[in-house]
Amino acid sequence: MDEQLRIILIIIISVSIFGLLVFVFVKNYIKNKIDYLVEKNKKDKLK
Repeated sequence: MDEQLRIILIIIISVSIFGLLVFVFVKNYIKNKIDYLVEKNKKDKLK
C-alpha cells in the first residue's frame, strides 16, 4: 500500500508541476501577443 501511495503522489506532483509550467508559458505568450496587438493598434490610429 505504501508503494502505491508513493507512486500516486509522484504522479500527482509531476502533473501539477508540468501544468504549472505550461500555464506560465501560455500566459506569457498571450500577454506578449496582446501587448503587440495593442501597440500595433495604437500605431495604426496615429496614422
